[in-house]
Amino acid sequence: MFTGIVQGVAHVASVSDRSGLRTLRLGFPSGFDAGLQVGASVSCDGVCLTVTALHEGAADFDVMQQTLSLTTLGALQQGSALNVERAAAQDAEVGGHVLSGHVDVQATLAALRTPENNRVLRFALPAPWMRYVFAKGYIAVNGASLTVAEARREADGSGWFEVWLIPETLRMTTFADKRVGDAFNIEIERQTQVIVDTVRDAVAERLGPYLGLLDALARERGVDVGRG
Repeated sequence: MFTGIVQGVAHVASVSDRSGLRTLRLGFPSGFDAGLQVGASVSCDGVCLTVTALHEGAADFDVMQQTLSLTTLGALQQGSALNVERAAAQDAEVGGHVLSGHVDVQATLAALRTPENNRVLRFALPAPWMRYVFAKGYIAVNGASLTVAEARREADGSGWFEVWLIPETLRMTTFADKRVGDAFNIEIERQTQVIVDTVRDAVAERLGPYLGLLDALARERGVDVGRG
């Protein structure tokens, strides 16, 4: 379990490939690896990885091909920077929200604004994931627990959401160096997902026999019901 409070920025020291597996050696900020052990979990840009070997100020992580294809880790090169967080202790303060480190989808940075002492990032998110994103709700972006400032869902189920970052967040993470078009790992807030899916299932069960009629009526009136 993680809290979404990024503890520092690590850098890729080396990348080595074997059949079906890639090993990343990450160099950590000073003190990050104190007491770290083989088998421990570390959130690396929001992906839960297991320490497979320790080095002075660094550690190795084995990454499966599926993880490489589903997350941004597949694009990492030597020198790439990542947000990192150690697994939360049992009595840890949850300053963000509970994260599993299991990435759901990638989002793209669609726009960036820099009002004074802030940075506003707008992310484009594909269907059906926007159904779980609401203004004032939580979302994890590259392992950082953030609050959604604004969100909009389109008829096809895709959409966008915005987050505002304060200087301290920019200092402690990789977000200050990101540019429009960059990809980010997204983990949906699980409680929100469960509530949305439960409500959708209940509505579908009760209205199922009538949905066809309702859709036909909506089309006659020029309304796009967009069930994404």
